[in-house]
Amino acid sequence: MDSRYRHGKYSIDREVLDEQRLEELTQRKPYADTQLSVFDQLKDSMRCTLPRLKRGVLSTFPVLYWLPKYSIWDYGMPDLISGISVGIMHLPQGMAYALLASLPPVFGLYTSLYPALVYFFFGTSRHISIGTFAVLSIMVGSVTERLAPDIAFLQMNGTNITIEVDISARDSYRLQVAAATTVLAGLIQVVLGFVKFGFVGMYFSEPLVRAYTTAAAAHAVASQLKYIFGVSPTRFNGPLSLVYTLKDVCLLLPQTHLPTLAVSAVSMVFLIAAKELNSFLSPKLPVPIPVELITIVAATLISNYGHLNSNYTVPVVGEIPNGLSAPRVPDVSLFSEVIGDAFALALVAYAISISLGKTFAVKHGYTVDSNQELVALGLSNTVGGFFQCYAVCASMSRSLIQESTGGKTQMAGIASAAIVLVTILKLGPLFQELPKAVLASIVFVNLKGMFKQYSDVVTLWRSNKTDLVLWLVTWVSTLLFNLDLGLAASLMFALLTVIFRTQLPTYSILGNVDGSELYVDIETHKEAREIPGVMIFRSSATVYFANAELYLGALKEKSGLNIGKMIIYKRRQEAKEKRRQKRAERRAKRQAKRERCAEQATVFSVEEEAKTRGRTEKDEQNWAERENGTVFVKPTTLDDQCRWEYLKGIEPDSTSLGWMSVQIDRDATTLGSSSEDTLSRDLERISLGSLGKWSWDIHSIILDLSTANFIDTVAIKTMKNIFQDFSEIDVDVYLAGCQASVVQQLELGHFFSESITKRHLFASVHDAVLFCLDHRGASLFGRYERSLDMDGSTKL
Repeated sequence: MDSRYRHGKYSIDREVLDEQRLEELTQRKPYADTQLSVFDQLKDSMRCTLPRLKRGVLSTFPVLYWLPKYSIWDYGMPDLISGISVGIMHLPQGMAYALLASLPPVFGLYTSLYPALVYFFFGTSRHISIGTFAVLSIMVGSVTERLAPDIAFLQMNGTNITIEVDISARDSYRLQVAAATTVLAGLIQVVLGFVKFGFVGMYFSEPLVRAYTTAAAAHAVASQLKYIFGVSPTRFNGPLSLVYTLKDVCLLLPQTHLPTLAVSAVSMVFLIAAKELNSFLSPKLPVPIPVELITIVAATLISNYGHLNSNYTVPVVGEIPNGLSAPRVPDVSLFSEVIGDAFALALVAYAISISLGKTFAVKHGYTVDSNQELVALGLSNTVGGFFQCYAVCASMSRSLIQESTGGKTQMAGIASAAIVLVTILKLGPLFQELPKAVLASIVFVNLKGMFKQYSDVVTLWRSNKTDLVLWLVTWVSTLLFNLDLGLAASLMFALLTVIFRTQLPTYSILGNVDGSELYVDIETHKEAREIPGVMIFRSSATVYFANAELYLGALKEKSGLNIGKMIIYKRRQEAKEKRRQKRAERRAKRQAKRERCAEQATVFSVEEEAKTRGRTEKDEQNWAERENGTVFVKPTTLDDQCRWEYLKGIEPDSTSLGWMSVQIDRDATTLGSSSEDTLSRDLERISLGSLGKWSWDIHSIILDLSTANFIDTVAIKTMKNIFQDFSEIDVDVYLAGCQASVVQQLELGHFFSESITKRHLFASVHDAVLFCLDHRGASLFGRYERSLDMDGSTKL
C-alpha cells in the first residue's frame, strides 16, 4: 500500500497527523502522569544517593573535578607565565581603583588577593581574573562618600586654629561601609545562586551592559579629576551628581595645582604611548609589557628622590601597612542603609563576570554554570568583606591578558595572588611616595576601552534601532540618576522593550514553496503561493494576555472578513427565513380555505378573494410592496398566474435574484425558475459580496502556533472565540505546530470540547493544509469555477 498522501500537487510521504493520531502513535503520557506532587518533589529532592552526593559535591566545589586531572607538564608553565603577567597588572590597578572607591590604596591590594583565592575553589570559569574593577569601584565609592562625607569628619587643628578633615577616622568609617556593602552584596549573590536565580544575567543584554559601563566610565573620570588637577571639589550624591561635580570642578580650575597637573600629564602621555607601542609589538612578544607597573615604579622613584610631596606638595599614597590585617566582622547595623546599593552591586558584578566567563567558555569549548558562578562570586565578596576588601568581579583587561598569555586554569589566579601577597608583605612600604596623580592617570588611560564603546551608537543605528534606544536610555539614565538608580531604570526599560516587542509582533500570511513542505511569508518571498481556500496565519511572538486582542484583530484584518457584519447578516437572514416560513404557513392555510370555499361556490375571482380578506386597494393588479429586511416582495399578475419577484431593496444597483410562480388552480402550486436553495445562495452572495469578500474565498484558517512557547488563559479564551466566530460563517479553524507544553496548557485550560477536539490540532502546517484540501477542497474549487463563470475574474 502506498503511504504517500496526495491531494493535487500537494503530498506527503506519510499519513496526515493530527494531535489525536500523534498521541496514539507516540503514546504520549497524560499531563497528570508527568507531574509530581509537591510532596513527591520534596521527597525526591531530599533523597540522598551516592551518585547524587558526588554530583552535589563536584558542583559545589568544581576544583575537585579538574585539579586531580591537572597536568603540570601541559598546564604548569602557561599558567605560571599568565599568573605573573596578571599579578603585575593587579598591583597598579588595585591601588588605582581603590581611589575610585574612596579608600586607601592598600585595600585595593587586599581586594586583589583574597577574592581570587576563594574563586579558585568555587568558580567554574578557567580564564577570568577576579579582583578590582573600575565600575564596581565607582559604585562602592558612591556609597562610601554618601555615608562618610568629608564634612562629617571636620576637626579643629590646635596649632593653626583651622578646620581640617580627620583623614584617619574618615577612612576607617569608609572602610566599614565598604566592607558591610560588600558582605551584603555577597550574601545576596549566594542566596540567588542557591535558588537557581542565575538566569537573571540574561536580562542584562549586551547593549545595556556596554552603555552602563560607558556611563560608569564618565563617573570614574569625574571622580578622578580632583587628583588630576589637584583640587578639592565638593562631593555630590543622588541624581544629577555628575553634573554638579563637573560644574564644581570647572569653577575650581583657576585653583589648579600645577605640579600635580604636570605629573598627571606626563604620566598619561607615557602610558598612552607605551600602550600603543605594546599593542603594535604584541604579536611578536610572548607576554605584554607591564606598562602600568613600570609607570608606578618610575613615578615612585622620581617622587622619592625628587621630594615631590615635601617640595611641591604633590599628594602621595602615604603610609602602607606592612603585612596582612586581621579579619573583622562588618558592621551589621549598616545593612539597612546600603541594601539597595548592595543589590545593584550584586547584579552588575554577576552580569559582567558571567558575560566574560561565557565568552571564554565558548571559545575554548567548556561550560560555565551560571548558578555556581553566582555562588562563587558571592562567596568571594562575602569572605573578602571580612578581610577589608570591597566588591569584586571579573576584570575585562586582566581576563584578556590571562587568556592571551596562555592561561589554562585558575592556577593562574593562584600565581597572580602570590605576586600580590609578596607585594603586601615585603614591597608595600616602597610605594608610599607614589603620587596619587599617577594612579588617577592609570585609571584614565585604562578607561580608554570603555570610551571606545561610544561607537556602538553608529553600529546600532545601522543594525537595530530598538537596541540603540536601549543603549541611549541606559547611558542617559546612568549619567543623570547615578549608578544605582540608573541601573534600575535601565532594567525596567529593557523589560519594557521586551513587552513592546511581544505586544507588537509581525503578523503574516504564509504560502507554500512549490514542491516542498515549507510555508513562508508571502509578502517577503516571491515564490510562495497561497493555498486556494486556505489561509495560514502566523504571529512572530507568543500569544498571551498582552497581545491576544491584537492577535484577533490582525487575524480578522488579514482574512479580509468582517466577521461582525457577516454574523449580523446571518442572524437577519435566519430571522427572514423564519418569517418566510410563517408566511408560507399562512399561504397554506389560505389555500386550504380557498379549497373549502371552492366546494361551496362555483368560481371565485382574485378580486373577490382580495375583498373577502379585507383588501381595500383600488388597483388590484398593483399590490403594496411588503418590506422584508433588505429584500422586497412584489406580486404581479399575468394571465392566471401570480409571479413573486424578489428584489434587494436598499442598493440601487441590485437586480432580480429569481422568481417564483404560483399557479392558482384547484389542486396544485408550482415553482418557477428559482428554487429556495438557489435563492438562499444568491442572497448570501449579495451580502458577502457587498462586504468585499466572496463567501467561498476562504473555507479554512490554519493558525501556526510554532512560535508559541506558552499560552495563558486569556489567549485560550481568544482561541475559543476565534473558533466560534469563524464557525458562524462556515469557516473551519485549525491549529498547527503546537509544542507539547502548549498542548498541555490547552488541556488544563479546558480548551477542548465536543466542537473543538484534538482533531483540530495538527503536527505541522503541511498536515493541516492537506487535511483542509481533502476535507473542503472539492467544494472550494467548484465554487471557485462558478465565480469565474460569473465574474470572469478571481479573488483568491
